[in-house]
Amino acid sequence: MFIPFFLKLKEAKVPVTLREFLSLLEGMEEGIADYDVEAFYYLARTTLIKDERFIDRFDQVFADYFRGVEAIGGNADAVEATAIPEEWLRKLAERHLTEEERREIEALGGFDKLMETLRERLAEQKGRHQGGSKWIGTAGTSPFGAYGYNPEGVRIGQETSRHRRAVKVWDRRDFQNLDDSVELGTRNIKVALKRLRRWVREGAAEELDLSGTIRSTAEHGYLDVQTRPERRNAVKLLMFFDVGGSMDDHIRVVEELFSAARSEFRHMEYFYFHNCLYEGVWKDNRRRRVDITATTDLIRTFGPDYRVVFVGDASMSPYEINHPGGSVEHWNKESGETWLARMTGHFRKCIWLNPVPENYWGHTTSISIIRRLMSDRMYPLTLGGLERATKELSR
Repeated sequence: MFIPFFLKLKEAKVPVTLREFLSLLEGMEEGIADYDVEAFYYLARTTLIKDERFIDRFDQVFADYFRGVEAIGGNADAVEATAIPEEWLRKLAERHLTEEERREIEALGGFDKLMETLRERLAEQKGRHQGGSKWIGTAGTSPFGAYGYNPEGVRIGQETSRHRRAVKVWDRRDFQNLDDSVELGTRNIKVALKRLRRWVREGAAEELDLSGTIRSTAEHGYLDVQTRPERRNAVKLLMFFDVGGSMDDHIRVVEELFSAARSEFRHMEYFYFHNCLYEGVWKDNRRRRVDITATTDLIRTFGPDYRVVFVGDASMSPYEINHPGGSVEHWNKESGETWLARMTGHFRKCIWLNPVPENYWGHTTSISIIRRLMSDRMYPLTLGGLERATKELSR
């Protein structure tokens, strides 16, 4: 098993030697990494790589050769030498296809056809199934199940996304709230947001008016302290954050944006959504199934003068935008496109911030659709993108 791995490293021009390979085998014989792929990775990297310049190349070869096997915990003393852990077998059963093989697999032909076929499969299927292209199961090319591949499918019984092709997810998923106390990795976000401000003096006269005090003291011949209302940013901001799924890849930069916005705007409200806006949003991801705020209530509550910012990668099945019932997690009576139209029709200033690099937008159909629905007011979540977005909101 390990000799082909050693040869692949040689093919990739990684300078590994036979002595280093023997050291790796000695470590395995001592039980340093029994039944633990993560431990084996570090053992192999330590024994085989002597120059940090080759770590990245080593990682690529390792990932390709051991694809489908993830680390599991285990005590070698408690496992028979001939036993193969069940989790390893399960992971090795995952379907890994080449790009050419993926292109040969056809979708069923639309959202309605997918849902109709799922109902039929649920009625017909009597037991567990693995592999194949029809039944609900694992490691196959059926549109229904887990650890396989299909261009459009319903994910059932799989904890996390692999290919991001599911148009619906059968399983319940839990998301985490964004952290507004995160330490910003850069001040650039705050600097960019400061451009979105309109200073006014409001509230009680609490702030010392130094120039007024000097002037009044000179006029009256005694100390005459003058105060004035504090100057505050009058811009009102309403933010919607996409959470979960593919947005997990962008959690750090979105938390930085969230933290910066909370500190810069006194009049700021925020809500969460998943993939696309529908009839309900929520404030707490831990209670998102029981504590829902109706989107129509937001339109009634917040005036048209609020600036609205959607933050999300806009990467989803097109059905989630333009089909009733297309939501990946619930059955929406009206399409996401309908709800976005209502929001942009009510609020005068709306933009969409996308953490996906701008040069990738043209490769994802849903991003193009959202961009069109936002009247091209989609901006990358970069310093330059924030500057363009705040300029648009300030008009």
